[in-house]
Amino acid sequence: MRCSTSSPSTTRRSGPRPGAASTSGRPRTIGSTSTPVTKRTTRSAASSAGRGFSSRTPARRPRLRAAASDSRATGSSLPGRQGEATAPTRSVEDGGDPVRKILSLVGAMVIAAAAVEIVSAEDWPQWRGADRLAVWNETGIVEQLPAELRVAWRTPIRSGYSGPAVADGRIFITDWMEDPASRTLDGTERALALDEETGEVLWTHEWQTSYRMLSVAYAVGPRATPTVDGDRVYVVGGTGRLFCFDVETGRVLWEKDYVAEYDTSVPVWGIVSAPLVDGDRLITVVGGEPDALVMAFDKHTGEEIWRAIETGSEMGYAQPVIYEAGGVRQLIVWHPLALASLDPETGEVYWEQPWDVSMGVTVATPVRSGDYLLVSQFFNGSMMMRLSQDRPAATHLWQGQSRSELPGDTDTIHAMVTTPIIIGDYVYGVDSYGELRALDARTGERLWMSPDMTAQARWATAFLVRHEDRYFVNNDDGFLMIAQFTPAGYVELSRTRLIEPTGSSGTRTPHGRIASRVINWSHPAYANGHIVHRNDREIIRASLLAADY
Repeated sequence: MRCSTSSPSTTRRSGPRPGAASTSGRPRTIGSTSTPVTKRTTRSAASSAGRGFSSRTPARRPRLRAAASDSRATGSSLPGRQGEATAPTRSVEDGGDPVRKILSLVGAMVIAAAAVEIVSAEDWPQWRGADRLAVWNETGIVEQLPAELRVAWRTPIRSGYSGPAVADGRIFITDWMEDPASRTLDGTERALALDEETGEVLWTHEWQTSYRMLSVAYAVGPRATPTVDGDRVYVVGGTGRLFCFDVETGRVLWEKDYVAEYDTSVPVWGIVSAPLVDGDRLITVVGGEPDALVMAFDKHTGEEIWRAIETGSEMGYAQPVIYEAGGVRQLIVWHPLALASLDPETGEVYWEQPWDVSMGVTVATPVRSGDYLLVSQFFNGSMMMRLSQDRPAATHLWQGQSRSELPGDTDTIHAMVTTPIIIGDYVYGVDSYGELRALDARTGERLWMSPDMTAQARWATAFLVRHEDRYFVNNDDGFLMIAQFTPAGYVELSRTRLIEPTGSSGTRTPHGRIASRVINWSHPAYANGHIVHRNDREIIRASLLAADY
C-alpha cells in the first residue's frame, strides 16, 4: 500500500539555561517534553563538522575520574568540566623560579596519578555502535551487575522501537503519539535531542504521519536508530520520512519522503533500516521502485549519488553494513530475494546469493567474523557464506533446510529480531521461540540449546554486545545480563533489572494459541560508562562504571 505521508514539520528549540543541574544522588526526572525546557550548554560540534564519518566514532581524550572514599563522588574542586583534568595553576610561592615551577608541576602530576583512575570513554553514534559491530571497548566497567543500577536520570518520552544514539554530549531518539481522535492510526512522529549528562530535552522536531499501512499490533512508533555524523544527525521515521538535522539546533538541513519521491511501498512492520554514513555518502534502504532498493545520497545536500537493486514484493528490514573483505570494502545488503555485496562508492553489485525469504522478514543484521558471513531469518533459518580473501566474492557454505517456525521442527537458528554472534568457529543466537542455540559455524550443526537467556515465546529477543571476553545482554523482558557463550554452553555471570517492558506483542505459542506478551524491543546504547535505554514511556541513563558501585 502506498500512501504519501508528507506534511509540514516543526522544530522546537529550548532557550538559554542559567546553570547546570546536579545529576548526583537520586535519579533526576525531567518534566514533560511537550513544552519548551531550558538548554544546557553542550560540547561544540564545530570540531567534527565536515569530516568523513565512515561509521567510526570520533577520537576522544581519556576521562579522568576522581577517586575518593565515596566511589559515587563525581565533583571536582578544579575549574573546568566536571571530572576532567585542567592545567595546573601558578602558585604564589613559585616566585617565578623555573626550578620551583618544574618541581611544582612534577608534584602535581604525581598526586594526580595517585588520585585518579584513567577510564577510556566512547560514544555510540548509530545502530549497534561504531561500525555497527555491537562491540563496546570502554574500560573501567563493572564485571558483576549490581542488584540495582544507579540511574542518573529519567526523561518521559512517547512510544517507539528505535534505539538511542549518543555522540558529543547529546542523545538522539525518536518516538510517536497517536492523535486521540484518530481512527486510522494517524499521529505525530518526533525526533528529540537530549543532554547526555542531565537528560534535559535540547530540541524536538515533529511531523504528521499515518501508520494505517502498518500492522495494527506493531503501530507504536519509529523503528530506525538515529545516525550521528559530526554536526548532523540523520533520522528515518516508520513510514519513510528521512531527515537531516543540525545536531545543535534541530534545524532541518534537508529531507526526503520515500513514498512520495521513490514510490516506496511501506512494509507491514514499517521502515526499519537506519541510514549508514560512508565518507560523503548517506546509504539507505529505500525500497524505491523499480530499481532503488538501496540508494546513496550526498550526506550534505541530499542529492542522489547512486541507486541499486530492483525492489521485489518486499523491501525487507535488515540494516546495511560495510565489511572489508577480498581486498575491498563491501556494502552488505540483505533483502527478501538475496544477500548482496555492493561497492559502497558506486552501487555496483560485486556478488549476490539468491535466497527467497518468506514474508520479507530479513530483520537481523548480517554478521561477519573472519571469512564467515551469516544471515538468519525466522521461517527458513540461517545461511552461511564464506568470503573470498583475494577478491570481492563469496561461496555458499550451508543453510538451514527447515521451513517451520516451531522449535521442534527447526534445525539451525531461526532468528527474528536478535542478530546472532560468531565467536571463532561457533555461532550463537536466539531461535524462533526464545531458545538460545549454538551451532558449528563450519557445518551449521547444532551443539546445544538453552532456555535461560530469554522467555520461551514467539519472537523472543535479546540484544548482544561484546565487551572484552564477555557480552552484555539485554532481553525483551527488560533484564540486563553479563554472559559468556562457549561451545560447551551458556554461562550467565550476573543479571539485574534494567527497564520495565511496556510494549506488547501479539504472539503465538508453540501450540498455535494467541498469547499477548509485554516486551521491550529497543536496542540500548553503551556510551561513556553508561547504558542508555528506552521503553514506551521514558528514556533512562544508568551507570555501568565499576567506580560507581
